[in-house]
Amino acid sequence: MKKALNYFMISVITILLLNGCIHRELIISGPNSSGANDESQNENNSTMVNGIIPRASFPSDEYKVLKKTGSSTIKGSIYIADAYGKKIYGKNTRLYLNPVTSYSKQWYTESYIGGYKMEKADKRLFNYLKFTASNTKGNFAFFGVPDGSYYVIGMVKCGSECGYDEEKNIRIAKEVSVSGSSVEVIELNRMID
Repeated sequence: MKKALNYFMISVITILLLNGCIHRELIISGPNSSGANDESQNENNSTMVNGIIPRASFPSDEYKVLKKTGSSTIKGSIYIADAYGKKIYGKNTRLYLNPVTSYSKQWYTESYIGGYKMEKADKRLFNYLKFTASNTKGNFAFFGVPDGSYYVIGMVKCGSECGYDEEKNIRIAKEVSVSGSSVEVIELNRMID
């Protein structure tokens, strides 16, 4: 019975980690969780202070060479899906395009994939983001996108229909590349249990 309970707990924690419902530092804090040591390291050797990873210095030179206008389109729908294929769409939600740079790769690796909390982004980043909003069916489009690679990022609000006691914002990100006058159609989605 005890073995079955351990397997069950490991399964639950794994599912929560994969779905981004808990922060990874809660799992890995181990011996330093007493608060005696405010600094620890994640797997990528970034020093965390009070459980928050500092951001890399803003790479101005990388951003200065990015084009501001283009003629490509990125469009699609944003939703989360359960194991049975039921989709919960991100209705009237804000989405943004973040150019892939060393700065945004750190966010993608450490925060989105890794589940760590990070310091706030440098204010200069917002000069390089493109914003849009989805409609009531979760459809969205970015027009006039310059050549390059981007993280398309949005959130879906989900509560009892996802099995949560209260409404949560579930973040979704996907990398996409465009060039010329291309039209990229994507499904910005994530699985839940």
